[in-house]
Amino acid sequence: MPDFITIVYLTFMFVALYFFSFFIILTIKNNEKLFSYPKPEKKFSISVLTPAHNEEESIQDTVEHIMALEYPKNKMEVIVLNDGSTDNTSKIVRKLMKRYKNLKLIDNEKNLGKARSLNIGIKKAKGELIAVVDSDSFPSKSSLKKLSGFFSNQNMGAVTSFVRVRNKEKNRLAKIQSIEYLIMGWSRKLLDFIDSVYVTNGPLSLYRKKYILEVGGFDPATVTEDIDITWNMLYHGYKTGMCLDADVSTVAPNNYKVWFKQRMRWGMGGLQAISKYRKMFFRKGMFGAFILPFVSFSIIMSLLTFIFSIYLVFKFLAVRFLTVGYSITTDSAIFKLQEINLYPSVIIFFFDVLFTLSTIYSWYVLNKTKYEQNITTKKFFNILFYTIVYLSVYPIVWFASIYKFARKDLTW
Repeated sequence: MPDFITIVYLTFMFVALYFFSFFIILTIKNNEKLFSYPKPEKKFSISVLTPAHNEEESIQDTVEHIMALEYPKNKMEVIVLNDGSTDNTSKIVRKLMKRYKNLKLIDNEKNLGKARSLNIGIKKAKGELIAVVDSDSFPSKSSLKKLSGFFSNQNMGAVTSFVRVRNKEKNRLAKIQSIEYLIMGWSRKLLDFIDSVYVTNGPLSLYRKKYILEVGGFDPATVTEDIDITWNMLYHGYKTGMCLDADVSTVAPNNYKVWFKQRMRWGMGGLQAISKYRKMFFRKGMFGAFILPFVSFSIIMSLLTFIFSIYLVFKFLAVRFLTVGYSITTDSAIFKLQEINLYPSVIIFFFDVLFTLSTIYSWYVLNKTKYEQNITTKKFFNILFYTIVYLSVYPIVWFASIYKFARKDLTW
C-alpha cells in the first residue's frame, strides 16, 4: 500500500497535469484565433480615464501615449483624475491641456482612492465606452481601436489588453516579471475562449459605461477595483473579453519590497472577491461553475504544494542529519555506494514530466508573444528561474495576504 505522503504528492501531480493539459488543449484548439479580434462596426465615443496620485514622473508620457492612439479625436475625450496629488501632477496636466483640446482634468482636493476617483470621472464622462489607463502605463497606438470591436456584441461589458513590462531590462526581478506578465496575458486569452476572463487589468481596459453604472460602479471597499468590477460584470451576466493583440506597457516594481506589497494587495483583492461572491459557487453560468472554483482551487493548490514541498525538504534534512549522527556515533561509513538509487521513483518521474512540459510551454508562449526575437541561453535561464524559483516562493505572498485578510487589515 502506498503511504499517505505518496498519495498526496500524486494527487497534486494529477491536478497540476490536468489543468496544464486543459490549457494546452485550449491553445491547440484556438491556435489560429489567439491574435484575432472583431473589427469595429461603429466608432464608439470613448472617454479615457487616467487616475493619478503623485505621478509627476510618468503622467506626461502616459497622456502623450493616449493622445497618439489611432482613434478619431472627435470621438475621444481624455480625463486625468488627479487624486489629491501633492507633487506637480496637476501642474503638468494643465500645461498639456494647452496642447490637447480634448484633455480634461478633475482635481480631487484630497486622496479619495482610485475607485472613488473613477466613479467621479465616469459620471462626468461623455463616452459610450470608458477606457481606464493607469498613470504609469502606455498603450500602443492601435490598442484602443482593437478593443472597441468587441463591443459590437451588445452583451459585452468589459475587454482587457495584453500587458508587457516596460522596464524589463532594469534588473532580474523586472525580467522575471516580464515573463510572468506574458504568460498571465496568454492564459487570460485562453480563458476568453470559455467566457472566463476574470480580471480586466488597470494598465488598459475598456468598459461599457451603461453597464458600469448598472452594476454600481467601482467598489471603493475593495483593494483591487479591476478584479471586483470584472466579477461584478460577470455576476450580472455580462461578457468579458481579452485582446491579445492590443498591447500596453507598464512599469513593474524593480525592488522586492514594492513587489511584495503590490502582490499582497492583489492577493487580498482576490480573497475579497471570493468572499464577496462566495454564494455564487457552482451557480450563475461559467462565473459560478468555473471561475470561482478555478481561482479558489488555484490558491489552495499553491499553498498546499508549498507546504508539502517544505515538509519534504525538512524530512530529507532530518533523515540525513540523523543518519550522519548515527554514523559518527557508531564509527560507520557516512556514505555507502550501494545506497545510490539509479532508478527514478514515480514521484520524480511525474515531477520531471511536469517541469519539462512547463518549461517547453513557457518557451513556446514567450516565442509566440515575441518576448524577444531570439531567446538566448541567458534568457532561457530566466525562464528556468521563473519556473523553479519564482513560482516556488510565490505562495509566501498568499500566506501574507491571507493573514492580513483574516485580520481585516487591508493596508499594504
